[in-house]
Amino acid sequence: MEQARDGRMEGVERVAGDAEEPGSGAPAGVWPVHPDVERVLLPAERIQARVRELGLEIARDFAGRRPLLVGILRGAVIFMADLVRAIPMEVRMDFMAVSSYGKSSRSSGVVRILHDLGENIEGDDVLIVEDVIDSGLTLAYLRETLATRHPRMLKTCTLLQKDSPAARRVGADYVGFVTPNEFLVGYGLDYAGRYRNLPYVGVLRREIYARKG
Repeated sequence: MEQARDGRMEGVERVAGDAEEPGSGAPAGVWPVHPDVERVLLPAERIQARVRELGLEIARDFAGRRPLLVGILRGAVIFMADLVRAIPMEVRMDFMAVSSYGKSSRSSGVVRILHDLGENIEGDDVLIVEDVIDSGLTLAYLRETLATRHPRMLKTCTLLQKDSPAARRVGADYVGFVTPNEFLVGYGLDYAGRYRNLPYVGVLRREIYARKG
């Protein structure tokens, strides 16, 4: 198996913590800012522009191959759908579902596979597609697990990487944005199953998740 490169951070956008406040005229798409969102960190237009850049970068690196993109349910579904349409080459798709959070705002520290791949990946060129690297536990587990299945190439792509030591240690080959280490929702990211369909990424108000911890 070809070894994936360490996470490449050149060209990756770093998102400041003082992003647009609700009501400031920030372009959050046609949606009003959800009342549970403290502020919009990444407007929809900025996300889409970065996804297009990632698609071209992936197409360049996988030229002459037919990669299998493995989306991690459920958080990466929206990112995955946009990303595959931004890659100007033939790709294949499959999905895995794993869990380390449940309804809590903190990782349990244990990763479980809830739904496995539907095909054998031996000899394939595989790209894991994640929504966010937070603790890094899930992505590290997926890398280790899929590597034992002997793909020819195994790389990783995440829309968001938290600006934390744990996330930086794990890293990814393709990173959309480096964000503040805050609780983010929208564009696939949720809290207790809510907020996934917001078209932007925003910071969830602390009092929402502090109720349950």
